Amino acid sequence: MALAIMDTTTRYGVVSKALHWGMALLFVWQFSSAAARVFFEDTPLESFLWGTHSQVGVVLLVLVVMRGAWALMNAPRRPPSVSVMAKLGHLALYGLMIAVPTIALIRQYGSGRALDVFGFNLMPGFDGEKIAWMTELGGLLHGELGWTLLALIVGHVVMAILHRKLTNHDVLSRMA
Repeated sequence: MALAIMDTTTRYGVVSKALHWGMALLFVWQFSSAAARVFFEDTPLESFLWGTHSQVGVVLLVLVVMRGAWALMNAPRRPPSVSVMAKLGHLALYGLMIAVPTIALIRQYGSGRALDVFGFNLMPGFDGEKIAWMTELGGLLHGELGWTLLALIVGHVVMAILHRKLTNHDVLSRMA
């Protein structure tokens, strides 16, 4: 059986699946680094995981933009949403997957610190005063929206399981 590249009305294609599950693994890493920062501060585990947080965040932002573009290109042939709530839930997930790292990038820029991702300088630092509204925005929203994103992801997984058990909508097999 050949793997379909493009999505169909009954299943997602290999590109959609690779983006979905690859991002799922990166989110596990990302939330593990945040949890290590909170619960294991000043330990080798926190140092190891937290050292990758910004870089993985940038990769996730790039992947969500790619995933959104791919979804739009495949929109007419993608499996239909099973409900309005599922559609709204997915829109909230996408919104937070874009907002959380974007807010972090705004904070990073406002702090004057450089941002290097895998050896590439994406944002040069600067000397002088920090840009207060940028750092305050990040301090206020990045973490809180990040944990909200985690709650939505957990809800996404739970709902995929419940759809199968309670409604016979086997939505998980469309992405598996």
